[in-house]
Amino acid sequence: MSPARQGTLIAVLILLADQISKLWLLFGYQIELNGDFRLAPFATITLVWNRGISYGLFQQEADWGRWGLVAISFVAAGAFSMWLRKNPPRLVAWALGLVIGGAIGNGIDRAAYGAVVDFVHLHWGGFSWYVFNVADCAIVVGVVLLLLDAIRPSTDGADNAVNRP
Repeated sequence: MSPARQGTLIAVLILLADQISKLWLLFGYQIELNGDFRLAPFATITLVWNRGISYGLFQQEADWGRWGLVAISFVAAGAFSMWLRKNPPRLVAWALGLVIGGAIGNGIDRAAYGAVVDFVHLHWGGFSWYVFNVADCAIVVGVVLLLLDAIRPSTDGADNAVNRP
């Protein structure tokens, strides 16, 4: 299977995992009625409606802001999909698949609910991490992989970031 097809498969799997987990929490478990639950001593499942972007930045209450973020999500997914179609190396294709699946998943939330469904809260003692979802994890891992690919030494001596499609 080509790297581009692998990346596409990863995007589809991330999108499915993201949307299935959110739909189950909202409509299966009905977290709004039944409340939070502890997954582990350091992890709680709690519902947070994120009307902004990562870490809750740039909260959007107005309709134009919501639809602007929907557009950004889908434009980004489209741009990364065009890059993926050029059949990049496997690591880049996997990273792109992660970012594409996550961007589409969060874009669907914004379009359907007006906000992203975040639900995983990691904490330990006095430390508390922001609340996130499957799509957020995929985007972060994908971006880290793209950064690692850009800075790793090339086997042919060429600059990776410049010479990759």
